[in-house]
Amino acid sequence: MSTVYINSAACISVQDTLNEKFFQNLKPENSPQVLKAIEPVYKEFIPPAMIRRMSKTVKMSSVASNYALKEAGIEKPDAIIVGTGIGCSQDSEKFLKNVLDNNEEFLTPTFFIQSTHNTVAGQIALGLQCHGYNFTYVNTSSSLEFSMLDAKLQILDGEADNILIGSTDEQTDRTMELYKLNKTIKKEENLPVDYLNSTTDGAIWGEGASFFVLGKGKTENSYAQLKDIQIINRLDLNGTQQFIEDFLAKNNLKTNDIDVVILGFSGDAKSDVYYKKSMCLFENSTLLYYKHLSGEFNTASGFSTFMACHILKNQEIPEVMKINNMKREEIKNILLYNHLGGKDHSLVLLEQA
Repeated sequence: MSTVYINSAACISVQDTLNEKFFQNLKPENSPQVLKAIEPVYKEFIPPAMIRRMSKTVKMSSVASNYALKEAGIEKPDAIIVGTGIGCSQDSEKFLKNVLDNNEEFLTPTFFIQSTHNTVAGQIALGLQCHGYNFTYVNTSSSLEFSMLDAKLQILDGEADNILIGSTDEQTDRTMELYKLNKTIKKEENLPVDYLNSTTDGAIWGEGASFFVLGKGKTENSYAQLKDIQIINRLDLNGTQQFIEDFLAKNNLKTNDIDVVILGFSGDAKSDVYYKKSMCLFENSTLLYYKHLSGEFNTASGFSTFMACHILKNQEIPEVMKINNMKREEIKNILLYNHLGGKDHSLVLLEQA
């Protein structure tokens, strides 16, 4: 079976991840209820006339995808696949507000047209004049993983050589208000949060866009091999360890073969129990967490994939991510485990390129 490589990685997040020295400047965030992404100067990448018509998630994705393609040395990919949880929610809110404010009359279609989830993939394709396969996955916290799986299968089947994949989610004022009301976002009185030992429900909410180029060939810039992906919608807590062990066994690996495990601790006591259950399997592995750097959101796993790529390539682990002090001489295999609120569990296995 052929190998699929991650040949570039770009990320816009709460951290300054477009900066080459971001690895040494990661800052944990445990006090605000909502974290805003550090955005680039968009006019350096997008014509000013277009910027005004773009929502935040489209702008972030356009720049992140530009960085990813440039690093991979590819002008036009064979396919574009994007995963998102809530899509272009800014334009959705603007359209609904127009409906209410104008009593459902004299509505301009612009916000409605740009509110669909596949706007991001479409805008990137228009900018590149890419007429290839264009698809969007909307599977809450496993949207990126479904995009990876699709791209991996296409490359292995010989239908494409290089595919641009990405994940993106933005914040909107009304949605954040609703998340606070239903306790998805942690209450102010429960802040600051201890991500690893939280006793309260809810999470600090973030946003961001992460893009990668997957290819069948290894290049000088290759970060990792994408070995396997496993996704399950619902998982019984007592079946967590079996879920992970079966996945590793399918790839002829045991828990001791995993050098680094990246877990999605969000500070939500109700759902973080899955991560605590899985930690018991990896006594000899380096355990990491990341949502104190990115915040929780539907496609936060894009940030962990981005970090995993840099860890494999640089053979270096930021101290701020460590849960334990276990250290391996060489980092060959990284396992990423993520879910959102105890649903849509995903496992991604990356191997040194």
